[in-house]
Formats: sequence, structure tokens, C-alpha cells
Amino acid sequence: MASSSPLVDAKERLSEEYKVWKVHHPKGFIAEPQKDEGGILDLLHWKCAIPGMDKVQSLHMTPWAGGSYKLTVNFPNDYPYSPPKCKFCPPIFHPNVFPSGTVSLSLIDKEHGWKPQTTLKEVLVGIQLLLSDPNFDNPAQAEASAVYFNSPSDYENRVVCQAKEMALK
Repeated sequence: MASSSPLVDAKERLSEEYKVWKVHHPKGFIAEPQKDEGGILDLLHWKCAIPGMDKVQSLHMTPWAGGSYKLTVNFPNDYPYSPPKCKFCPPIFHPNVFPSGTVSLSLIDKEHGWKPQTTLKEVLVGIQLLLSDPNFDNPAQAEASAVYFNSPSDYENRVVCQAKEMALK
């Protein structure tokens, strides 16, 4: 019996994840494969949107509330053995998002936290949590980190303005 290629395995896995996503996904989240020129779903390239969390542990409103943050998720041919690359488009102001928009998160870092059983749903929820709870051990955006520490009120004001700009219309 011939073994399948990593690309076939990746597409089969992503096809299953998409079927589950269409039936069971967190409220406010969007995730769907892009279509190629022929209108066929490209399971390796997704357009997604993550809602800003309204409340942290039901205690207080977050400055991210009301925003819908668009990102692309690109899966490698050897997914799920390697993590997807996640990039906010447009880039957002956040200590763990590079100025290019690329997300820095251990959950999607092959060397630090990626596990093949991790699903797209878990990745998107993890990114949503990261928005309100930055990781300062490995900052990706110097300006956002500096503003967060030097002037928390300025940081919050910038995030609130960003949320308004990115609110679902």
C-alpha cells in the first residue's frame, strides 16, 4: 500500500477541520479557505477574523472589545507536523505582533509549543487570548511593548482606537 504525501495529509486534515469548523466554531470568529482562480477552495491558505474579547474572566471590558481583527493563516505542506503562519492584515498594534503583522505565539512556534494535534480553532482562540494577555518574555513589536509599560493609558487608548477602526460594519 502506497503512503500518501505530506501535502495530501495536510489537505485531508484541513478538510476535516473545515467541516467541524462550519458546524462548531466560537461566536464571532471567521475562518474559511481562500479560493483559487478557478473558484476551488485552497485549504492551505485561509482568511480569518478574530473578535476582540469583551471581558477578561468576566471581570472587566478589554480595550480589544468590538474589533474584528483580520488575519491570514497559511499552512505548510507538512501540516500538522509544522504550524501555520498567522499574519494580521492590516498589522495591529500589539507587543506580540511583528510590524509586518506576523503573530509571535509559542502555540504556533515549532520549537516552543506546537503540537500536531493543535487545531486551527485552538490557534485562533489562542491568538484571541494573546490580544488581551500579551507575553512580554518575547516581544515582537518594540513600540507596543514600550507604550504598554511606559504609559498603560496610552496603550489602552491606541488599542481602543484600533478596535473602533476594525469593528465589523
